[in-house]
Amino acid sequence: MNLLNRRILTFALAALGGAAFLLLHLPLPMLLGPMLACLVAALAGAPLAGAGQFGIFMRTILGVAVGASITPGVLAELPEVAASLLFVPGFIGVIALVGYPLFRRAFGFDHATAWYGAMPGGLQDMLVFGEEAGGDVRALSLIHATRVLVIVTVAPLIMTAWWGVDLSQPPGTPMRATDAAEIALMVAAGLLGWKGAERLGVFGASILGPMVLTAALSLSGLITQRPPAEMIQAAQFFIGIAVGVKYAGITLRELRLHVTAGIVYALLLAAVSLVFIEGIVHLGLAPALDAFLAFLPGGQAEMVVIALIAGADIAYVVSHHLLRMVIVIVLGPVVGKVLGRRGG
Repeated sequence: MNLLNRRILTFALAALGGAAFLLLHLPLPMLLGPMLACLVAALAGAPLAGAGQFGIFMRTILGVAVGASITPGVLAELPEVAASLLFVPGFIGVIALVGYPLFRRAFGFDHATAWYGAMPGGLQDMLVFGEEAGGDVRALSLIHATRVLVIVTVAPLIMTAWWGVDLSQPPGTPMRATDAAEIALMVAAGLLGWKGAERLGVFGASILGPMVLTAALSLSGLITQRPPAEMIQAAQFFIGIAVGVKYAGITLRELRLHVTAGIVYALLLAAVSLVFIEGIVHLGLAPALDAFLAFLPGGQAEMVVIALIAGADIAYVVSHHLLRMVIVIVLGPVVGKVLGRRGG
């Protein structure tokens, strides 16, 4: 089957998953429906394929949504977030202390795979660093995909059961209620921000570039709304596909070793996250829901989607995930090399 037909099959299965979640009134139907449908199909051996560059472009909508949320009022509140941000380096350190021995000793991975598998950074960045260090790229891909899959699947269930958050509602105003000129400006900001950041070598360029450019447009008053619900739902759809198709072509050995390692790691991460979340809430540094979304190390795009729909403090949530990514990207390779020289 050629690439086009594989993509058509993938999109059709994802659409069925989204429709099923909508009919059953399940949370995050346009994210979890496509994600789980593609996961099941991939595990069944279906020849799936991601959306390529178009799928990456759809992520720019999330960057635009975050940037449009940055107003002068939000900037004035940022100093209040600083105390909570101080917990992020310690959070990463504890994750490394838990994750690295798990992968190295319990599952027998080599140093590079164990180290970059344990780092709670972006999937693409960890794959690049891991490959350069001689790690197993396929194992890293499945470990991080499983981390994101578990956290993004479980988090909405907890939010719905604990806080009563309605995650089946549309993530914004309908397109018909949004100014057409602003929509065009949002699309342009997404594309230009992504490509500009990509040219500069910025990590997470498809989200961070559009976020920065749209924030500037928001602060100048040129953009006054977030992207309409239909655009955010489309972004969710393609993000769900991207997670699910990571399991295409998986073997029984990979399922038994790599995916099991990813599940165990995700559960340990959740336990560590809950300790930090409880500490943040106990100290009165943030509401429970905001702390929950800020300290759950799912994928950046996935956590932004959930935060947008849940009505969380976007600036608070994004600033914590952004700092986590920066620390991992800057210090991860350095510490990994030192640890490797010492024999892990």
